[in-house]
Amino acid sequence: MDTRLFNIIIVLCEPSHPGNIGAAARAMKTMGLSQLHLVNPNRYPSAEATARASGADDILNSARVFSSLAEAVSDATFIYGTSARLRTITVPFDNPRQAAARVLERAVEPVAVVFGRENAGLTNQELGMCNRLIHVPTVSDYGSLNLAQAVQIVSYECRMLALGDSIPQGDREEPSARASRLEGFFEHLDQTLRDIQFVDPRQHKTMDQRLRRLFLRAEPSDTEINILRGILARVQQKAGTTRDNG
Repeated sequence: MDTRLFNIIIVLCEPSHPGNIGAAARAMKTMGLSQLHLVNPNRYPSAEATARASGADDILNSARVFSSLAEAVSDATFIYGTSARLRTITVPFDNPRQAAARVLERAVEPVAVVFGRENAGLTNQELGMCNRLIHVPTVSDYGSLNLAQAVQIVSYECRMLALGDSIPQGDREEPSARASRLEGFFEHLDQTLRDIQFVDPRQHKTMDQRLRRLFLRAEPSDTEINILRGILARVQQKAGTTRDNG
């Protein structure tokens, strides 16, 4: 089995029904995925989750629970979010088959696929943390998928491509920086722009989203993040606003 499947992290954000957690674990196990991260699950551990897992107890037992999405994806070098509807936020999207190709290409390092709440999906802020979105092209008048069904679709597409040999093993000179390092850079960038009074408070949110899209699209490496933060530190120094930015 292609070892890249083991680098795919399935993240369930605030799942409200423990049965969906178990069913998602079952969907993952049938397709060879093993890493499950849970963000503030409503009830977990749960006998209902174990029952719905139908033998995928190892996935449940090794699942990790986090208090925030940022923590759950901190080790990922690429993040896919899922959305049942295409929103005004300008995040590029793929269907599950297209997404599987990108996931496997990058899965020489950890890659996260994030699924939102059963009743509300992911917030715009959470979508803004993602490099791209996955959108299942359901019929226009009934696009409702159960959480575990969505996990099954994405897991299936990844496994089918892994069984073939057409997906490149990754040709980047350096791996992309992990999400935790990117978030640190975004905080440093935001503070620097405030320090030099570049940001108009009325347009701050739009500016932040556009800059995130720019750097998430570029997928900078650790070395590139260090260069960018060095530039920001020098700007702050010249502006007389040097501070500890981690």
